[in-house]
Amino acid sequence: MNNSPVINWQFSVRMGLLLGVAVLYTGVIGMIVSFDNRQIISGLLTLGQVLVFAPAIAAGYLVTRAAQKGEMASKQQTLLYGTLAGLITAVPILALMLLAELIDVRAMFVNVSPALQDIIILGQDSLAVGGILLALLMAVGGLAGAGVPYVPEKIRRPVVVGLLWALGIGLMGDLFVQMIRSWFRANPSAGRAVINTIFSGGALLPTTAVAIFVIAGGAVAGWQARGGAVKSRIEALPDDRRKRLQQGYWGFGFLLLLALPWVVGTSLSEVATVVGLYILMGLGLNIAVGLAGLLDLGYVTNFAVGAYIAGVLTSTGPLGVGQLSFWVVLPISVFAAMCTGFLFALPVLRMRGDYLAIATLGFGEIIRLLALSDWLAPLIGGAQGVLFIPKPQVGGIVFQGPQELYYIVLGGCLLTLFVSTRLNNSRTGRQWMAVREDEDVAAAMGISTIKAKLLAFTLSAASGGLAGAIFAAKLGTIFPHSFNLIISVSVLSLIIVGGMGSVPGVVVGALALIGLLEVLREFAEFRLLIFGALLIVMMLARPQGLWPSAIRERELLTHDDEDDVIATQDVSVTARG
Repeated sequence: MNNSPVINWQFSVRMGLLLGVAVLYTGVIGMIVSFDNRQIISGLLTLGQVLVFAPAIAAGYLVTRAAQKGEMASKQQTLLYGTLAGLITAVPILALMLLAELIDVRAMFVNVSPALQDIIILGQDSLAVGGILLALLMAVGGLAGAGVPYVPEKIRRPVVVGLLWALGIGLMGDLFVQMIRSWFRANPSAGRAVINTIFSGGALLPTTAVAIFVIAGGAVAGWQARGGAVKSRIEALPDDRRKRLQQGYWGFGFLLLLALPWVVGTSLSEVATVVGLYILMGLGLNIAVGLAGLLDLGYVTNFAVGAYIAGVLTSTGPLGVGQLSFWVVLPISVFAAMCTGFLFALPVLRMRGDYLAIATLGFGEIIRLLALSDWLAPLIGGAQGVLFIPKPQVGGIVFQGPQELYYIVLGGCLLTLFVSTRLNNSRTGRQWMAVREDEDVAAAMGISTIKAKLLAFTLSAASGGLAGAIFAAKLGTIFPHSFNLIISVSVLSLIIVGGMGSVPGVVVGALALIGLLEVLREFAEFRLLIFGALLIVMMLARPQGLWPSAIRERELLTHDDEDDVIATQDVSVTARG
């Protein structure tokens, strides 16, 4: 039974209006104007323009994808409907611009400014001329998006990868400029010459963008042509040589990680450190949420406990207790977080689903309010926090800046990755997965669900405490406002985006969600909106995540097949009736 929508002009109009409302919304909240300040290709493309035109391309693409799943439209009709969807995408924002000409819209929507109108009408003096030009470009975008699935794979993949590389490097141009400056610190004039050859004001020069597109696309095309032969040769090697080759790959990757902070410079080392802390927390929460299926919205509790224990025990200020070494306090912070996870798990062991999520959310708020309270102020400083936390050191080496602290975070991540991988493949990991799928069936099979849940909460808290201790040493001061709900939401989001239950998915999710937002810190006010949009897109387009575990992906595919069978049976029964 085919449950795909009927692809016609009405479907195209609905799709265009849906994506057009997205453009309208980003304009009304000021997102387009704010993002327009970030140049991608000098003189040609800004991030704000990407927000305007990308929905039209997406509308056309979605129309074609829906048509390919159905059987009601030919290729020519689909391209026509995709063009129509792209054209309709321009209608809501142009209607707003026309309304702004007639009445004072800014009295209600302050972000509907002349700057927004200038972006929408493409710098034209006349709204009519600019509106027609925008509609035509949106229609072309819809046609391009509709045509993408029909392009042969050997052409489509190099083109898409080339575009993504060019746009990605242009988007992060400022960081690449800083990296080049750090490489040529001994010869600044040579560094400026290299920068001016590639960038203009932090954005890619058009010629450089074309060169990146050609190089990246050519590399993909070359791999498509010769990759199969290379894989065949590697598979034909004896087992010992193939194992040595694999070890060489891992060794090269490890050396690259060691050299990374000195290659990318201070700014990106800071980003890598932040991403690493979220990887630590994500790996811990992945045990409770991804493996055991326990929705924990108060994971910031473990992070806060680890940070405060490390801060109080190492601080040289009036709140310091013992002024112990960071390396002595590190396991203490981990153990304290594990005890907190164990104690907080006891009252919620019989809760499931939404009730468990609400209860754990309350734990996070309890910790935050306790940290702010006057009751614990003599111990942890209250709203004043804990100050004078020294930097870690080994002998005469002080881990002062982000390039040095990176190695502590890297060590913690590698250790946690090793433990998480072993847990995933262990008997305990299989017990957690059984509890996640059906707690009653798991209990009937002889699994102690109470013990499994306690162990999941306790072990998941360990890496949160480790991350908190490193966080305290990194900042040198800790305050209660550093441990709010957004930390828990961010960690849970990166697990969903990366793939629940997947250890590599946690790393990929942290890079995609946290790393990208850290690079684009000037848009931090839209962080929650970006989180929400990414989660919606992931749930619709790839519910298993960017790098799902094999078991989780198989479960989702099985559920989809069962839904199709049930839908087919329902239709058959209806038809017989």
